[in-house]
Amino acid sequence: MDILFFKITLGFYFLGTILFLWYLVSKKESWGRFSIIATVAGFLTHTLALIIHMMKTGQILVMTVHESIGFFSWALVLIFLVVEYQYRIQVLGSLIVPLAFLSVLSAATLRTQMKPLDPNVQGLWLGIHITLTLLGIVFFTLAFVVGIIYLVQERLLKSKRLNVLYHKLPSLDLLDDLNQRFIYLGFPFLTLGIITGVILNKFVLDVYFTWEPKQIFTLVTWFFYLAMLHGRLTIGWRAKKAAYLAVIGFVGVVFTFVGVSHF
Repeated sequence: MDILFFKITLGFYFLGTILFLWYLVSKKESWGRFSIIATVAGFLTHTLALIIHMMKTGQILVMTVHESIGFFSWALVLIFLVVEYQYRIQVLGSLIVPLAFLSVLSAATLRTQMKPLDPNVQGLWLGIHITLTLLGIVFFTLAFVVGIIYLVQERLLKSKRLNVLYHKLPSLDLLDDLNQRFIYLGFPFLTLGIITGVILNKFVLDVYFTWEPKQIFTLVTWFFYLAMLHGRLTIGWRAKKAAYLAVIGFVGVVFTFVGVSHF
């Protein structure tokens, strides 16, 4: 049953992706509402799929790679819908919903290929560690999306191309504020994810740090965002520089949590 709901979710997210992309070039605002409706429908079926899967397996939702990807896409859409409800920034969906669609699609592809993680370290503590880390990644992804939109809006303003897309984009000040908020939210989650991971290592391997590539690059990513926060709070890094840093940081996140996993 959960597989059926995942397939339905995939269909709704695909529909939402098409509608959001059409919304970007259309002069009719109604396409934005249709996009949101499709995304909400996909989120509801996604939620049902996760609940059914958790009840069937009897374990936390993030214990395998495909489960983690599924949870990531679910949390990404959830926070987008909250932000959309508060600020009415439908254009964010033109990047977030395609990311969610690709995540669910990759999770479905990996479903029969990935094995559960080491049973010796499975449990509530591992679930907390992975969940905290994933939530940090979700907020950094949102900061990346907002950074991309900021750079597009800034380029349109500089070139004085006040086209259809320009009128759909929020103000630069709002985008910069959202960028800052998402970094502020993502950093504590990643920090707690690292701390719980270190404690988990001590319990399982009797060492705090194993110097594996993923752990090393996770620390590098953490220090990057720490420097970014320090720059915002003390030096005043804002606007275009902050947008570029959010994009660069996200590239590091993808490399750390996707690329390094295949080393």
